[in-house]
Amino acid sequence: MTLHAFDHVNIRTTSLAAMQRFYEEVLGLVAGDRPDFEFPGAWLYLGDTAVVHLVGIPDEPPAAHPKIEHAAFRASGLGDFLAHLRAHKTAYRIGVVPSLGIRQVNVHDPDGNHLHIDFGPEEEADLSPYDGD
Repeated sequence: MTLHAFDHVNIRTTSLAAMQRFYEEVLGLVAGDRPDFEFPGAWLYLGDTAVVHLVGIPDEPPAAHPKIEHAAFRASGLGDFLAHLRAHKTAYRIGVVPSLGIRQVNVHDPDGNHLHIDFGPEEEADLSPYDGD
């Protein structure tokens, strides 16, 4: 497995419109295409990359639940990476992004921070979750 780039940050917010306006007007990002998720949100782009993913939520999360929900990396070599995680007894679950087919390998670091490593839709492997045992 080879990491290629840092991909995006995902931020939960009760102020979706205000947050989108800030990232567009203050930082100069541009709202763009977003998969048909079943929850409200916006993807803000820097060039061709959606670097900020906003997710609308109804209530402020408790302090124990950060607003920045995860960080993501793009990578290649899905099968090798999953074998590497199993060898290190690292639990994971895999999601597939609707309409894009991107395979997201979701893991947590020792502090509980959520990371996902994204692989292209052409990468084939067993997408079953692994509980780390």
